[in-house]
Amino acid sequence: MNTYGSRPDRFDRAGQDQLVDVRDLQAALPGIRRLRGWAHEALALRPGEHAVHIGSGTGSQVIAFAEAVGPNGSAVGVEPDPQLVAAAERRAAEARSTAKFHSGDAYGLPFGPDSFDAVLCERVFQHLTAPARAANEIARVLRPGGRVVVMDSDWGTAIMHPGDRRVVREVIDTLVSATTNPLSGRRIPGLLDKAGLVVDDIGSQALVQDRSVGAGSLVTRISAMAVARGAITEAERAQLLTDLAAGAADGDIHLSVTMFAVLAHKPR
Repeated sequence: MNTYGSRPDRFDRAGQDQLVDVRDLQAALPGIRRLRGWAHEALALRPGEHAVHIGSGTGSQVIAFAEAVGPNGSAVGVEPDPQLVAAAERRAAEARSTAKFHSGDAYGLPFGPDSFDAVLCERVFQHLTAPARAANEIARVLRPGGRVVVMDSDWGTAIMHPGDRRVVREVIDTLVSATTNPLSGRRIPGLLDKAGLVVDDIGSQALVQDRSVGAGSLVTRISAMAVARGAITEAERAQLLTDLAAGAADGDIHLSVTMFAVLAHKPR
């Protein structure tokens, strides 16, 4: 989970390693890997260019950027969680990469205007209370002709099967209500357009949970929240979790959310 909008707790080394593992497991989802591949192809980094990843997490994308731009270019990551910044710096050092990392957030990027040829922002906007500010920051640091890909989930597209339709709807509505900017995926093109950028392409990918997981930790937690807010009863929650467990056992289960990636450029 991204830390925008909150102050991260301090972790000991074991806790930090656990956080890194969680981020890497999320990034290993096939859907995210495919959409990242689309993003890298769309940005088409060239040797000597300058690139930044906003919400860089454990740094893997910045290291890939550094390899693409070579010794005459630069690749930097911006991340608000100091523990993840430290982990990314360790990873870059181990890889002998020129990737650099800065503490910062999407509202105030620590760079001057027209600094970058390419920007990647992944799974950040859903955590922002003022996403238009972040879009304006992206436009500010992009050079004329520069490219950006903004990727984010749209929790309004969540699918849950099997289960009673009303109960499923209430649980998904609870998930949407619990997310700061839950419909961020569908809002990205409009935000970039209002920031003065030109939208060139939109990609999408359903992030489908492994069928063997059953309800999984997210549905288990959100369904408990739905009970707490009075949207469903405890008995209805128990039946939903039972239905999902049976679906996992029979191979008749589907849990997914759609992530969108928007490619845009800054006019010359």
